[in-house]
Amino acid sequence: MRRRCPAWAAAAALTAATLSTAPAAARAEPAFDPAAAVASLHRLLPAAAADQLTLTPAARDTGADTFTVLGRAGAVEVRGTSPATLLAGAGWYLREVAGVDIGLPGDSLAALPATLPAVSQPVTRTAAVAHRYALNDTDDGYSGAYRDFAARQHEIDVLALHGVNEVFVQTGAEQPYLETFRRFGYTEAELRAWIPAPAHQSWWLLQNMSGFGGPVSAHLAADRAALGRRIADQLRELGMTPVLPGYFGTVPPGFTDRNPTAVTVPQGSWVGFARPDWLDPRTPVFAEVAAAYYAAQRADFGDSAMYKMDLLHEGGNPGTVDVGAAAGAVQRALQTAHPGALWAILGWQDNPTAALLGGVDRTRMLVVDGLSDRYDGLDRESSWAGTPYAFGTIHNFGGHTAVGANTVTWTTRFRQWRDRPGSALRGLAYLPEGTGTDPAAFDLFTQLAWESGGIDQGDWFARYAARRYGGPDPHATAAWEQLRLGPYSLPSGTWSEPQDGLFAARPDLAAATAASWSPPALRYRPQTVRTALAELLQVAPERRATDAYRFDLVNTARQTLADRSRELLPLIAGAYRAKDRPAFRRLAAEWAADAALLDRVTGSDARFLLGPWLAAARSWGATDAERDQLEYDARTILTTWAGRGPSEEGVHDYANREWSGLVATLYAPRWAGYFAGLDAALTAGRDPAPVDWFAVDDAWTRQHGSYPLTPTGDPVVLAREVLAAVPPPTGP
Repeated sequence: MRRRCPAWAAAAALTAATLSTAPAAARAEPAFDPAAAVASLHRLLPAAAADQLTLTPAARDTGADTFTVLGRAGAVEVRGTSPATLLAGAGWYLREVAGVDIGLPGDSLAALPATLPAVSQPVTRTAAVAHRYALNDTDDGYSGAYRDFAARQHEIDVLALHGVNEVFVQTGAEQPYLETFRRFGYTEAELRAWIPAPAHQSWWLLQNMSGFGGPVSAHLAADRAALGRRIADQLRELGMTPVLPGYFGTVPPGFTDRNPTAVTVPQGSWVGFARPDWLDPRTPVFAEVAAAYYAAQRADFGDSAMYKMDLLHEGGNPGTVDVGAAAGAVQRALQTAHPGALWAILGWQDNPTAALLGGVDRTRMLVVDGLSDRYDGLDRESSWAGTPYAFGTIHNFGGHTAVGANTVTWTTRFRQWRDRPGSALRGLAYLPEGTGTDPAAFDLFTQLAWESGGIDQGDWFARYAARRYGGPDPHATAAWEQLRLGPYSLPSGTWSEPQDGLFAARPDLAAATAASWSPPALRYRPQTVRTALAELLQVAPERRATDAYRFDLVNTARQTLADRSRELLPLIAGAYRAKDRPAFRRLAAEWAADAALLDRVTGSDARFLLGPWLAAARSWGATDAERDQLEYDARTILTTWAGRGPSEEGVHDYANREWSGLVATLYAPRWAGYFAGLDAALTAGRDPAPVDWFAVDDAWTRQHGSYPLTPTGDPVVLAREVLAAVPPPTGP
């Protein structure tokens, strides 16, 4: 049935029209109301296109999520077993039939035909796994804790379009803690001082730290809780599961002073931060606190079927507590509050341990594995004693702008693990520390859950290139083939992420990484990226009109410059060691020119601007002082990360990214000052003076200058400048 509506018809009207063509029995008891999916489709697509898609509820005959796509030109029908599955079916149709892409980020909707094409024959897809989980515990911090509901809603829509059905929600999670611990002897002022500012709350929830950037104001906590409720409700409307933080024992300082019968275990430190104490879950006080927490959380966010908790994360100390018994008590508290709920736990480092899993009902657990594609020789069935788990990837750390992933490992290992006898694999977990940086990786990984057969890498990237820009183009195909052979063919064994660029590194002639724990060398041939840039610049003019093309062109130009930094810095170091001042000055000048060009090329796309990141933080403040405080929070997470102690212990520049504004006002001046010091040392024949880099960075975090909110410059012209400025790499 073809839809013809004005700008966009009310979801209820479209739903009624859809159901009016169904048999009487189906109309009497529809499987569910597709109104939320219809509304989502109208947010994602132009009205004229959305009106040509009919979304029809279907019964869940096999227990698995299934969609079917069929129909003639201009009248396409999607049948699905949930609102989100209807969107997954619509997403399949847009990619595979209409030939357009809606990515995270970037889209090619400008190329969408006026009349949507027919489906030659009905196509049915069934989810290969029940759990399609998204978002790391760190996502709120590294993707943007200050995003508004429109941004969060768009992300949810796109996640559903790509088949995701479970999403971690931590926005506003401080509110239940405020409400709970007022009942256990704390004032609101004490609690608000304990809670970090929003960009750092992810690590407070992981029991790694507290307080930094705070105190949070009462209105900020309430406003964030209201946003979190809207996010959770949006997921529920689409038939998706909001995965909420569970309670596993984090308490404010001095808990036993106020509650003498309690037993707490000091947790030591985490990269220089004092960790919050852990309340022994085996005690009656824990059960009381957990019950109060879950009651407050229910009032603030509603109920869910899945809760995320990580006991003893990254070096937590159990003391004399029996970990299995403690885990069992944590699970009992969850089951008391939410009977039948799943406990989601991150597979990371040594967690979950055999001791933890030995104390719980493993059928009520789901391990979202963060290391499935990183190391070789893994046996999750043995390691986790048959506990259900989701095959996961963390292909991005800290929200770095670098592109690439271990995609060959994804397409081979996921099927191998899923299909082997006795497999406990029950899901897929998309877990980059920051989302919205690599649309190709997101697209490929999420498609694994809907492909019963294998994925041919060469064919997939060729088809991706065509839909990414709204139609086939030989140069687009060639560009993505080079990217496939380069950054998207990273091997497993040691890393799951690409290397970061050195423009963002603390200045040092021996610098090998910007973030302390990033790969210290290129993980692919840089020529592949530069060649991809040259091919993208030859894409036909009609393919350049898409938003996705502009993002990819800027991103590939940015990566070309980032890769050049790794070749250029050793040349500068060699000239300095040889005391060759002319060569040193020439190469340092090239570095400065490349950094300036990096700032300009990233300034031509809104998604690489620092200005919106800082403006979003300031928008949450009620006073000038609070606006400045929140801007400091947003600046530190990208740079110093924290105060001097933790920063110098290794977390500085952990969330580095090549953004316009950040490059021009911090990264480039750091290197310019450093090279000037080296030049002066060469001239005077002495060692260079030491620099307190934390002081330099800390001064930047406390500034309040304005930055552009909209892009400037022509991405094509600027990308050509990059290609001309970067010579073909000389290495292998």
